[in-house]
Amino acid sequence: MRIAVVCLGNICRSPMADVVLRQRFQEAGLDVEVVSAGTAGYHIGSPMDSRAAATLTAAGYDPSRHESKQFDRAWFDDCDLVLAMDDDNFAALARAAGPHRDKLRMFRDYDPMGKGEVPDPYYGDGDGFREVLEMVERTAEAIVHDLQAAMR
Repeated sequence: MRIAVVCLGNICRSPMADVVLRQRFQEAGLDVEVVSAGTAGYHIGSPMDSRAAATLTAAGYDPSRHESKQFDRAWFDDCDLVLAMDDDNFAALARAAGPHRDKLRMFRDYDPMGKGEVPDPYYGDGDGFREVLEMVERTAEAIVHDLQAAMR
C-alpha cells in the first residue's frame, strides 16, 4: 500500500504527517509506504521547515530525510490513498484526480476529534507547529487502526 500526504509547499504539514505516519506504520508492523508532496513547486528540493523539524525532533521523530517534492498527477496511479491537508489543496488535487477521485480524502477525515483542515503553521510561531503535530499524531493513530481493521 502507498499513501501520499499533500499540503501546499511540502515543508510543514505534509512532511510532518509523512514522518509520523511512517513511524506509526513501522511500529504497527504494516507494510505501507508513505510519500509527501506539495501542490505548488515553491520549495522543490528543500528540507523541511526548521520549525517543523525542531517540533518533530523534540517529540522523538527523525525529520532529516525529507526533501520537498511537488505532487504529480501520475501519483494517483501509484497511490492507494491521497490525503490533502486543507480544502484548497484538496480542490487542486480533485481537479487533477480524474478517474482516481475515489482515492482522495482529507487527512483529518480520520481524526477522532473531528473533520476539518490541518492549519498551515508557516506564518505563525512554534505553537502552531505543536498544534499540527498533535493533530497529525492522533489522526495517524486512527489511520493505522483503520488500515489494521481493513486488513483483517
